[in-house]
Amino acid sequence: MTRLNDLPLRRLQFYVTTQYACGYLPEQNARSLTAIPANLIDTQAYSELVNMGFRRSGNYTYRPHCDHCQACVPVRIKVDDFVPSRSQRRAQKHHGNLEAFMQPLVFNMEHFQLYAQYQKLRHAGGGMDNDDSEQYRSFLMQSQIDTVLMEFRENGVLRMVSVMDKLSDGLSAVYAFYDATVMGASYGTYNVLWLINFCRELGLPYLYLGYWIKESRKMAYKTEFKPIEGLIGDVWQPLLLE
Repeated sequence: MTRLNDLPLRRLQFYVTTQYACGYLPEQNARSLTAIPANLIDTQAYSELVNMGFRRSGNYTYRPHCDHCQACVPVRIKVDDFVPSRSQRRAQKHHGNLEAFMQPLVFNMEHFQLYAQYQKLRHAGGGMDNDDSEQYRSFLMQSQIDTVLMEFRENGVLRMVSVMDKLSDGLSAVYAFYDATVMGASYGTYNVLWLINFCRELGLPYLYLGYWIKESRKMAYKTEFKPIEGLIGDVWQPLLLE
């Protein structure tokens, strides 16, 4: 397990934030441990940080550091062991006509409009449903990591955008947004399945899915991809689900 004093992390500094309202558990306060300066966090350093449970939002790299709560569990899929369920196979077949196109990590108005629609329809009142173009740029277009943006089209129509970081041992799913007006779609499931296959194509063993919180319904989908590992007590191990 990489430690904070190992190279290239030795050049970084780590600070604990003040308390802020938790975005996942109601009436809970949270803190984060942040890594700075951002300009020193390249792909190699970030790969080690992700392995230690960190995640990024734009150029802000953090991990939960709450006073009396350890509900946030970093999770990852070991892609060679993953076998899709029947419903996941149906989702993959249902969206088999989607075409993936790699695009540069630059602002694209069509992408932003889909993002804005997705936030308003799927996450109304969540704090991101009023994001303007600058907030979108700061969140998804800023990166010093080896970041890939894939767009998915159906007969030329943009249906989904997925942003991921290429790490030394896997892919880290940054964010995905999709056309929330399509009834009966399973774009979120399809995105994770596509990322698993992309890991296999690249010869990367892990897909990192960020944090899982048992009490959060928003994050329940992550444990549908089995087997899944969690970082518990600084050790990656199979996540035991009741």
